[in-house]
Amino acid sequence: MAAANLASNPPSLPRTLNRAIPKPFFLKPISTLKPRWVTRAVLSTSEPKTQKFQHCFSKSEDGFLYCEGVKVEDVMRSAEKRPFYLYSKSQITRNVEAYKDALEGLDSIIGYAIKANNNLKILEHLRKLGCGAVLVSGNELKLALHAGFDPARCIFNGNGKILEDLVVAAQEGVFVNIDSEFDLENIVEAARISGKKVNVLLRINPDVDPQVHPYVATGNKNSKFGIRNEKLQWFLDAIKAHPKELKLVGAHCHLGSTITKVDIFRDAAVLMVAFIDQIRAQGFEIDFLNIGGGLGIDYYHSGAILPSPRDLIDTVRELVVSRNLNLIIEPGRSLIANTCCLVNRVTGVKTNGTKNFIVIDGSMSELIRPSLYDAYQHIELASPTPSDSKVSTFDVVGPVCESADFLGKNRELPTPPKGCGLVVHDAGAYCMSMASTYNLKMRPPEYWVEEDGRLSKIRHAEMFDDHLRFFEGL
Repeated sequence: MAAANLASNPPSLPRTLNRAIPKPFFLKPISTLKPRWVTRAVLSTSEPKTQKFQHCFSKSEDGFLYCEGVKVEDVMRSAEKRPFYLYSKSQITRNVEAYKDALEGLDSIIGYAIKANNNLKILEHLRKLGCGAVLVSGNELKLALHAGFDPARCIFNGNGKILEDLVVAAQEGVFVNIDSEFDLENIVEAARISGKKVNVLLRINPDVDPQVHPYVATGNKNSKFGIRNEKLQWFLDAIKAHPKELKLVGAHCHLGSTITKVDIFRDAAVLMVAFIDQIRAQGFEIDFLNIGGGLGIDYYHSGAILPSPRDLIDTVRELVVSRNLNLIIEPGRSLIANTCCLVNRVTGVKTNGTKNFIVIDGSMSELIRPSLYDAYQHIELASPTPSDSKVSTFDVVGPVCESADFLGKNRELPTPPKGCGLVVHDAGAYCMSMASTYNLKMRPPEYWVEEDGRLSKIRHAEMFDDHLRFFEGL
């Protein structure tokens, strides 16, 4: 079947959220699969399993919170008296090793998604551990090069890449994803300006529902990302027309973020290898399948058994091997989120008669996920409270002049004394990288606990003078 006709016939499966894909679907030979339908993953009906939650942050029997054996309260005494991020360097290493172990036996690239956390020291550590980098802006590309990442292990994504940045990507030899007709035109122009042929992947929108918050779903038909399936042949013809500028080396998809069901990755991989079969049939040498990232974590600290990197890789392994493909994955959250917490100090406790509030010095300016996505992140006190402290239900809020300024709602906590430490867990991803200076709350410092237990600063705090510097000489 010609690639131009991939979406020309009516779907052979119902387009519904409520019906499972029949089991024989996965038992058919891959060559018979036609990527024409919308795959909808189905929620599991089994009872959730639980396990003792393992974390680099742990509570001792006496009620103190520790990071890799270092008491958080001691860190608060030595750190600047303001909100700060605290990481475990060892946990970052463990998370990377889990992916490397899962990928054993496969030719692969672990492309860390820099948008999740762009701290230079963390990037240098990930590079030393063997990671590549996934980039979604020109500045992320420059930062990856500054951090020493191998350009041949970097992938430049994005639906609005500009020519100047694409020229740098072409000159450095990074992979570039084609996301649209105008994106292809800009990549061709960048190749001509740089005098370099660009290795490109087609970002195909498989229209797979990842069952996540709509703001972090990127692979369905309403997404701004990727090319439409029915336009595939147009892009293949356009690439054929530019043999001096473009070399098509792979196909890419990205479903979304906070995904907790690995069958969704399998659904997408089945469709993607079928697309690759069609592309190869037209003479293209396709070596890479990029299945994106998006593996979720246990933000609730409920002990739920969520998919591991090995679960993810195992669900697509046979498909990758059957096509002799190099696998690219793009983890961000699952590499860095659980390595960090935002450490705050309690300013005071108040009530409005119907609700109780713990007011802290941190805010939506330092950590916006709860305000932006209504996301849940686990909150606890860093030290024990007096024995007579009453346990109540609180909203944990900051000082920013917005009703949306909250870090958590309806949390049962002992009433904390003024100055007590309060931490928001799993803050390594999409927290500091999304921080702002709203209300002129300057971005916080970052620290990590080294492998030997030493505390090191890995980012300076922004100061008021930094703000004034933008206006010097005007």
